[in-house]
Amino acid sequence: MPLIILSGFPCSGKSTRAEELRAFFAAGPVNGAPTWPTDIHVIDDAVLRISHADYDAPASEKTARASLLSSVERLLSRDALVIADAMNYIKGFRYQLYCVARAMGTPHCVIHCAATADMAREWNTTRPAGQSYAPQTFEELVTRYEEPDGKNRWDAPLIFAMPADPLPFDMIVDAVVLRKAPPPNLSTVVKPLSDTNYLYEMDKATTDLVTEFFAAQNSHPAGSHISLCGCTTKVRLPGHKLALPQLRALRRQFLSLNNQRTITDVAKVKELFAQYLSDNVNA
Repeated sequence: MPLIILSGFPCSGKSTRAEELRAFFAAGPVNGAPTWPTDIHVIDDAVLRISHADYDAPASEKTARASLLSSVERLLSRDALVIADAMNYIKGFRYQLYCVARAMGTPHCVIHCAATADMAREWNTTRPAGQSYAPQTFEELVTRYEEPDGKNRWDAPLIFAMPADPLPFDMIVDAVVLRKAPPPNLSTVVKPLSDTNYLYEMDKATTDLVTEFFAAQNSHPAGSHISLCGCTTKVRLPGHKLALPQLRALRRQFLSLNNQRTITDVAKVKELFAQYLSDNVNA
């Protein structure tokens, strides 16, 4: 079943909308719905035991995002609805969530809680101690917020939730229940594992691509299209250099998506991972 990604400034009403979504889907199927979720999971900071203070430092904030992504990967299934109740303010992170849904073969949508910065700031100041963001942290999160854009495939369908308006449940049902899920990316559509030695070969092949990509960043200008390890798929170098830990994280995500499914041609794995890098390093 679908993944619903909430996005918005801190204190923009996302948790309120999440509870409205939970209540709506828990009430049972609407007329004409061919399927309906049997389980509903709302993943928020409270569930993940993340405090607002965790957003004060980049390291703890990164850990919080990783925890959310891990929970979505674990709970999302063809029978369960997952509501990601977080700021989800980085477009690259929303892309990662989109990839999880696509790999699962289930639809998704993004609901933008469109409270203004001034409104969210006022709501933040009225919250009790321990439930509000530090003023500096709030301003930094607002400054870094990357608003969803429905022209991006990972932000579409995009549904706006204005503070004074009820949720457009008909649009939401159309987006995540009636709409057919996009086909999985070739990077995640593979055959069952049949050769245990293949795990070693896949590990080596993806490590080689990461190493060559990292080195290419020092020998090619940003924006260059490079070929890695003889692959025909060319990868465009991003505007900023990616550190090895970032590239290794992408590699681990690719291997995780292919943990239960794979192919026997190592050359094909290189092509798929090159495509995966191309999709993600510029997201």
